Amino acid sequence: MAIRVTIADDQAVVRAGIAAIIDAEPDLCVVGQASDGDAAVEVALSLRPDVALMDIRMPGIGGLAATARITEQNPATRVLVLTTFDLDEYLFAALRAGAAGFLLKDAEPDRVIDAVRVVASGAALLDPAVTQRLIDRFASGPGPFDTTRLRRLTPRETEVLRQIARGLSNTEIGEVLGISAPTVKDHVSVILGKLGVRDRVQATIAAYETGLIRPGTS
Repeated sequence: MAIRVTIADDQAVVRAGIAAIIDAEPDLCVVGQASDGDAAVEVALSLRPDVALMDIRMPGIGGLAATARITEQNPATRVLVLTTFDLDEYLFAALRAGAAGFLLKDAEPDRVIDAVRVVASGAALLDPAVTQRLIDRFASGPGPFDTTRLRRLTPRETEVLRQIARGLSNTEIGEVLGISAPTVKDHVSVILGKLGVRDRVQATIAAYETGLIRPGTS
């Protein structure tokens, strides 16, 4: 079954271009489009796509509020944000709103296609340039994340969280800690539940915001 995608962007040319790229793939299908934040929510909630491609700066409620509404009312739809390089605070806010991935608008078509597939699979994705900028965001110290949640983790879970924040896969974490990948997967599931976050991206943010991980350390 094809991965169903909606596209929200206030520029018709951009929407058409992205739609053409996606529809050219046999396993992807654009099922709806929107030109503003309100319409993006309506389309996503009515059509329930697997992935909602979301611009941030749009008329109406905008991409951030649209992302929050979609992820809250229909968590099964994964939001992939397409944005520009210099919107750091928008990116951070979108993560908090529940976005599962970020891609810069100057990405190659193949990168966009791969990102849709990755996000649809349940994984999280950040453009490398975005990842570094988000990490730099925490260089001044811990942020506002509720540290009481961090104290709910066992020592082993805390160590797994450290490795998640380093960007390691389950297999790589298992190799570092000397445990199996399925065991790591179980730990990750428990960590997400205890922290009250949606995915590994938000778990990474929690690790930085609480000071568990600091930029430049491992």
